[in-house]
This record gives sequence, C-alpha cells and structure tokens, in this order.
Amino acid sequence: MDVSHRSSSRHNEDRAWLGEGQSETQLTSITPDLRAETSDEDRPAWDSKIQYVLAQVGFSVGLGNVWRFPYLCHQNGGGAFMLLYVFLLLIVGVPLFFMELAAGQSIRQGSIGVWKHISPKLAGIGYSSCMVCFYVALYYNVIIAWSLFYMGNSFQYPLPWEQCPIDVTTNDTVKECASSSPTSYFWFRKALNITNSIQESGEFNPIMTGCLLAAWAIVSLAMIKGIKSSAKVMYFSSVFPYVVLFIFLIRGLMLDGAMDGITYMFYPKLEIWGNVQVWRQAATQVFFALGLGYGSVIAYSSYNPVNNNCHRDALMVSCINFMTSVLASLVVFVVLGFRAKNIALRCVAENLGTLNLMMSIESKQHLVAPGWPWINTTDPSSVSLDVYREWYAHHGTMVGPNITDCSLEKEMNKGVEGTGLAFIAFTEVMALFPASPFWSTLFFLMLLNLGLSTMFGTMQGILTPLMDNFIIFICRQDILISLCSCALGFLMGLLFTQRSGNYFVTMFDDYSATLPLVIVVIFETISVAWVYGTDRFLDDIEVMLNWRPPVVYKYLWKYVCLLAMVSLLAASLLRMVFKGPTYTAWNQSTASEMTLEYPGWALAMIVMLIVFASLPVPILYIHSMWKNRRLHDDHSEEAASQEVHRELYTKCSSTEQLDSNSHHQVPSEEDGNHPRITFLPIGSEHYRLLPQQEEEDEEEDTGL
Repeated sequence: MDVSHRSSSRHNEDRAWLGEGQSETQLTSITPDLRAETSDEDRPAWDSKIQYVLAQVGFSVGLGNVWRFPYLCHQNGGGAFMLLYVFLLLIVGVPLFFMELAAGQSIRQGSIGVWKHISPKLAGIGYSSCMVCFYVALYYNVIIAWSLFYMGNSFQYPLPWEQCPIDVTTNDTVKECASSSPTSYFWFRKALNITNSIQESGEFNPIMTGCLLAAWAIVSLAMIKGIKSSAKVMYFSSVFPYVVLFIFLIRGLMLDGAMDGITYMFYPKLEIWGNVQVWRQAATQVFFALGLGYGSVIAYSSYNPVNNNCHRDALMVSCINFMTSVLASLVVFVVLGFRAKNIALRCVAENLGTLNLMMSIESKQHLVAPGWPWINTTDPSSVSLDVYREWYAHHGTMVGPNITDCSLEKEMNKGVEGTGLAFIAFTEVMALFPASPFWSTLFFLMLLNLGLSTMFGTMQGILTPLMDNFIIFICRQDILISLCSCALGFLMGLLFTQRSGNYFVTMFDDYSATLPLVIVVIFETISVAWVYGTDRFLDDIEVMLNWRPPVVYKYLWKYVCLLAMVSLLAASLLRMVFKGPTYTAWNQSTASEMTLEYPGWALAMIVMLIVFASLPVPILYIHSMWKNRRLHDDHSEEAASQEVHRELYTKCSSTEQLDSNSHHQVPSEEDGNHPRITFLPIGSEHYRLLPQQEEEDEEEDTGL
C-alpha cells in the first residue's frame, strides 16, 4: 500500500498545526521517477555522485576545521573534548544534517522554497538563511583575500616575516617588531596596518582592497556558470587541502617536539565534562562544522536525483568532516609542539647566557648544591630542556629573578586561535623550515582552497533560493544575478578593508552568524518535527529511498535536537548578556594584544545584525496569518452573501415558505448549534456554497 495512503489519517490531525495556508500535499506527492523527470527538465543537476560529495565536503570542511577545532580541543581537555564532540555529532549534528539533505532533495528547491512548501507561515526561515549566508560571505571572502596576500608574499627568500625590519631613521630594529615578533609585526602592521581600536577607523588599506577584489572575482567566475562550473573547481579545491595536510603531517612528524604536541593533544582531561561552557563550545562547533542553517546543504542536495541515498550521504559527510578535523588537529599540534620546543630551547639558551655573564662578573660557587654537577653555561646547545628544568627545580630559587623556568607545557598552554594560528603561529614555524617559501606557498594555497570551497557553498545558499523563488522577476538571468550579488558583496566588504577592518571581521564572526543561525535551525526543526510531522516526513523519505530510516530519528528531531538547540541559544544569550561582547585589539605602542569592550555604537550594530537576520521569520509568519485571516473573512462574506441570495429568491415565491425555510436553515444559539461554517475544517476541504466557485476556492486553498 502506498505510504501517502497510510499517512492520510494523520493529515487531519496535523491541520491544526499546518494552518490555513498550508499545502496538504506530501513532499513527495508523485512517484520519484516521474518527479525526477518533471523537475530535472529545467533544473541543473550534478554530473556525478562524486561531484556532489566533493561539493558537500568542500562546503562543510573549511577554515574552522583547521584553526577552530584544534583550538577548542587544545583548550578543553584534548581527547575528552573529542569524545564529547563525537557524542554531540551523533545525537544532534547527523540528524539535523540528514533532515536538511532529505528536505532539499525531496522538494528540489533552495531554502526559501523548502520551508515555504512545508508551511507558508514559516517561509521566513529561508530568507533568514539567505541573510546569514550573505553576512558570512562578506567576511569569509576577506579571509580569502588575506590568504591571497600571504601567498603572494611567499614567493620571496627570505620570507618577509622572518626578520624584523630596520628603522632607517634610527638604523635600529623597529621598536614595535622588537617588542613582539617578526610574524606578529608583519601581520598587524604590514598586512592589516591595524588601528589601536575599532573606534579608529583609519583609511582604506589599498593592498587588501585589491586582494578582496581578486577574491570576489574568483568567486564570481565560479558562480557564473552555476553548480557544474563550481563542481569542477571542487575537484581541485576539495582534494588539494587533504594532500597538503598529509604532506605537513609527514614533515611535521620529523620535527623535534612533534610527539610532545601529539601527547598534549590526546591527553584526556575528563573533568571538563562538568563545565557547561565546554558543552556550549562543542555544540557550537558541531553546528558550524556541518554548515547547518545556511541553506547551502539544502541547495546542493536539491540538485540530486530524488532517489539518491541522502542518509548515507549524511553519515559519510559527517564522518569525513570529523576525520578532517582530527587530521588538521594532528598537523596543528605537531607544528605547535615544534614551535613550543624551539621557544623553550631559546629560553634555555638565553638563561644560560645570562647565568654565564653573571658568573664572569662575580663568582657564584655557593649556588651549586653539594654533589650536583655544575651546568654547562658555555655551550647551551649541549644542555637539553629536561636537564635544564631539573637543574632549575633544584637551584632556581638561589639564582635570582633574572633566571627563569623554561617550560614546554607553558608554551603549549598558550592557545592560538583563528587568524592568529594561521597568520602568526604557522608563519613563524614555516620560517624555520628549510626551503621556507615552498612550505609557505603550499600552506596558504591550502587555506585559499579551503576558503573557496566553503565560499562556493555559501554563495549557493544565497543564489539558489533567489533563482528558484524570483524566477519571474529575474527571467532566469543567472549570470546577471550572480554578478550583482558578488558586486554587492565586494562593495559592502570594503568595511573590512579599513585599517580597523579586522575588528569588524571578529564582530561578524562572533555575533552575526552564531545566534541567527541557531534560531534558523530551531525553526527548521520545529517546522519538520512539529508542523509537518516526523511520521509524514519519514513517510516521504521512505518513498524516496524505498526503505524507512530508523524510528530513532523521530525522537531525535522532536525532542533531543530541539532541546539541544534551545539550550545552545539560551547559553549563548546568557553569555553575551552577562559577560558582555568584547574583542581583542592590537596596541601599537606596547606591541601587544589587549581585550576591549565594544563601544555603544558597535553594540547597537551587533544587535541590528542579529535582529535583521532573524526578523524575516516573525514578519512572514505574521504576514501569512494576516493573509489567511483575510481569506477566511472573504469566505465568510461569500457564504453570508449566498444565504441572502437564496432567501431573496425564495421570497419571490411565498412569504410563508421564506419564514419556514429561514427557521429551518438558520439554527439559533439557544438550541446549542453554531453556524455551520465554524465546524468546517480549514484547508483543502472548505465547504463549497456554489458549484461554480469550487475551482476558485480550491486554487486559493492550495496556495496556487
């Protein structure tokens, strides 16, 4: 028996949720083969399954896997955080990812069309997704521009960030560089030319403006020909980062300190499971790692054949995403271990040099404990880190404050996040490699590919819904809409090429995407689990795949995922309110970073970004309610008008018949009866007062 027939008994129960404007058709209202034929005639499709998988992997695997996940793992208990991440990935990430894949593949539209089809009252979910995608595209392409800048500067020997420049006026090392490091100076002064705070906007950075223009040009060229063009680029942009990561891992394992970094990474600290903030960070990372809520997952899956096994795709892409995060973390910790070991050994050499100088001025024989061999201060390279630390543990209190401890663990504990990891820590390590320009070029080419593959998916999350829903207005001018979107993105992206632009990138990354996306996914889950119905949704998936997914998904969607998303939203809001939004600024005079609070206008900007992205959901819900109410009132007026016409017609024949008929046809409230119109279910079963109005009413009820 057909699944749609089996679920018909549940349709009437769902009408109270669906509302007046809800289409009562199933998502898969016709057979898969016929549906594929009808929808594929004018809709692009993937050339092969490998294209689609690479596109989904390329979108979900991005810069966050390289610098966000390793940082969280580093800060939150290493192996214990990984176990927590896998747990949340299985009970929240995979079910929601599967839900978006199935919805897009079944309805074969972008995010706007999918949620409008499920319930017109929730059409705003798709518009909010597009808004957040646009926010992300604005600042994400700036990171691509930074990668282009660094890759262009990698074709030099020595690398421009290997040594501090000389101040021509004083013929000495530039003070800002000497007080920090060559890599920090190059990043903050040469690349960004950054101001001391977000309130000092400064002029535009011409080099970064040019790099941003180049980045948007690359994206627009890939978008002009649609998914087939971008999919061909994916063959390189999705695979190349894995090649580079494996090369860096093999090279990194040969470095001194590599095993120390890996040991630090996997050493479990189970006590972190009792920290609410660690759960919040793990859930947020699961949420963003899979790209939930952007609409890009839905857009990509909408180009699939309707009988594609989207459940297997959800498991496969989620697994690849996690393994990529682990691989990237291995590379990062190997490199950070090598970096920490070098810093610690430099510390040993500096302390031994200071101690040797002290000994040359004044004899310090009393510093040596009886029976303890004197440490070799004349040849620091012969003193290992362990030997020095053991010596310092015995005699450190006797040599004065000028001699310090040199701890590898202390250096490893200095977590480096985001841009600091890529553009400061990694560049510092690559400057120590033989043939450093080669390794630098390889690394930033990898970052460029990771950024572009995610950027392509983000743009599909914007363009696909627009082209699906505004086809009448744009007349299928794909090239025009792609170029206009990219041009608008570049113009608005000039905000980030000011000297204070990095602070706005941080603002957008921390606040413009986080809360709105969580809100979007909450409404997505509600629309599928409670509005459309999990049983009906599983019925539709069974029609597509010819097998029914496990019933556990029903309870995960209805309760676990929804509760997890609401908890994440509440935790993020409470953290934002009680801790207060802050950002890290670079102080030129002290050559150090400091944490500052956002000024009032910046806080207002943060609130506006969140509100504008979330606003389409309530606005379109209210608009749909108002529209349905007007439709309901129109039907009531038509019904009253028809009753009047019937009465007048009867009155022409007999006054007595009018009286008897009117008493019979219009029940009184005293009798306990209500007007017939209030008993009728609202939807496709409206009562038809006149035969000639049946076709018109049916069109209005199904939303055509």
